[in-house]
Amino acid sequence: MILITGAAGLSGSAIVNEFSLNRVPVRALVRDRIKADAIAKLLGVEVVEGDMDRPETLGPALEGIEQAMMISSSSATMVSTQTTFIDACRTAGVNRIVKFSGKESGIDFDAAKFPFTRMHEEIEDYLENSGLSWTHLRPAQFMQVYLRASATIAQKGMLFLPHEEVALSPVDIMDVAKIAFAVLTRGRRENLSLDITGPQALTMAAIAKIIGEAIGKPVRYQSIDPEEHRRVMAAAGLPRFMIDALSEQAAERRRHPVSAINLGAHEAFGIEPTRFEQFAKRHAAIFRGDSRSPS
Repeated sequence: MILITGAAGLSGSAIVNEFSLNRVPVRALVRDRIKADAIAKLLGVEVVEGDMDRPETLGPALEGIEQAMMISSSSATMVSTQTTFIDACRTAGVNRIVKFSGKESGIDFDAAKFPFTRMHEEIEDYLENSGLSWTHLRPAQFMQVYLRASATIAQKGMLFLPHEEVALSPVDIMDVAKIAFAVLTRGRRENLSLDITGPQALTMAAIAKIIGEAIGKPVRYQSIDPEEHRRVMAAAGLPRFMIDALSEQAAERRRHPVSAINLGAHEAFGIEPTRFEQFAKRHAAIFRGDSRSPS
């Protein structure tokens, strides 16, 4: 049996869904069963409630588990959450952990400049020295983050970000879910890291143009001042820790303006990489404002 943690979140639910589509049984760990209605209805999914920070709640989740996909929310306590879970897995006899990491692929991040990179590096080191088999998945920026701008795109035909002329290589989270499923079920690749990007390095202007073509009306990109972006995030209710982290991430991207492309993981498992044009067409209703955008 395989366990997916953080299963009610965007990444975890995509991976759980991939297991269900392939009719492979999987156990899904959530902190609140009430928030897991969607995945609980999927074929072959066993939902269990527990808290990665509280090992005493993880007995039913870890019973009989050979491998775990470790995902938790980006927060100030992520290091303690994931290292606590690693210890619980070792105690329970889990053989392998696949870590869903946040060391963004495609960009040569200076870990000292971005707190979440520092945190993921610390967790990766802890896992590598735990005695368990491990694999790190390191996806680039998700294409899905642009759905958060759908309201402004629909209402004003504008994409506002503090990225100047940076070219990023975003990846569809559905591609990452397919890779994660393959890593957990086919030809185990152990004790290595897999960088995962999309197939294109795109400027924000190019992304805006592609979205415009998908929805049938022009969309224009405007780079905004980093302080203005901080005010926008504060108005949206993001906590100070997250605002600081995302601001540092944007600054690091500006220091490394062209992302590399790495499709090795796609190629290893025969997964066709999704182009941004395909993603934009698939979500055109959201970008037009006809359908609710995910958070």
